Amino acid sequence: MAATLRIQSDWSQVLRWLMAALPTGKPTLYGSLTRRGLSTGGVPDIVASEGFVVGEVTKKSILISCPHENVSTKFLAPYTTFCRIHQKSITCLDISSGGGLGVSTSTDGTMKIWQAANGEIRRLLEGHVYDVNCCRFFPSGLVVLSGGMDAQLKIWSAEDASCVVTFKGHKGGILDTAIVDRGRNVLSCSRDGTARLWDCGKSACLGVIADCGSPVNGIAVGTADNSLNLGTPEKAPSEREIGTEWKILLLAREDKKLQGVGLQSRQPVFLFVGSDAFNCCTFLSSTYILAGTQDGNIYQLDVRNTNAPIQVIHRSGAPVLSLLPYRDGFIASQGDGTCFIVQQDLDYVLDLTEADCDPVYKVASWEKQIYTCCRDGIVRRYQLFDL
Repeated sequence: MAATLRIQSDWSQVLRWLMAALPTGKPTLYGSLTRRGLSTGGVPDIVASEGFVVGEVTKKSILISCPHENVSTKFLAPYTTFCRIHQKSITCLDISSGGGLGVSTSTDGTMKIWQAANGEIRRLLEGHVYDVNCCRFFPSGLVVLSGGMDAQLKIWSAEDASCVVTFKGHKGGILDTAIVDRGRNVLSCSRDGTARLWDCGKSACLGVIADCGSPVNGIAVGTADNSLNLGTPEKAPSEREIGTEWKILLLAREDKKLQGVGLQSRQPVFLFVGSDAFNCCTFLSSTYILAGTQDGNIYQLDVRNTNAPIQVIHRSGAPVLSLLPYRDGFIASQGDGTCFIVQQDLDYVLDLTEADCDPVYKVASWEKQIYTCCRDGIVRRYQLFDL
């Protein structure tokens, strides 16, 4: 089921929403919610139009179901919002492994490190020319990796904002990055159609993992299922390659292809053709992967057999911009402001609200806290403690 809802903090108006049952092809279901008043505890008294049932209601969430279609959605409002980190659209963010720090990039030309609890700015990371497209923390939480339209990959100290390493070699803007194990090696992909492996200690490129002939919009690295044939390297790997064995690299390509490549062997493992350009990809496990397309499809695939997807999730035609594994499910965000969580242990979809129709570019998590960044320049933090 797909659903959208804007939750007003004061519940002062009728809330309009729609629910569309999955799989695709079923008719869209429309309804409305009306607030009749407040309980003594300050929780709104909500009623739904015919065909819908209001379940649990709190100050931050509403559970709505449609019994006839056997679908339910819980709508969750942000616990807090950070409006002053950047002045314009926030295009990427990440949260450190300890949950204390956030890092984000913006179309205002800045990259900043901030306190994850309150959004207070700690460091300004300056050094890229033009826009910074992507950023992420190393597993230590003390170092940041970034890639920009200047075709440079940079490593920063989160403690003093110094740029300690700059990698050069791409011929086009860097669109995504990945970190191998603890981070002695890192990966990048670019508009130039290549994915490259880098040695952080020597500030050197260890090789081109793939040359696709088409922009690579997103990458993900994971440990492969032991039954998967990753191929054999044509020559012995460099002693500077650390942790590349038994790894597979996913490439989300602009030419509608999702590719798997043996990280150490550089050999192709699979090639799956989707409905449109692939924007993002991630691992759910050593066997199952997800990839999202420009026309709104989320493909779940088994890497052992990619001839046909296990399932295709389609909530709207808006681009799928971000995918993140979460507990025993995943979080997805789209270009129409939709951001939702699917988990096996929940009998409903969880919708993260308030982005309205602004694209949600990236999602990050730490324990039971979810952070999103959006075109409206706001970082939103959701707390799932009560779910």
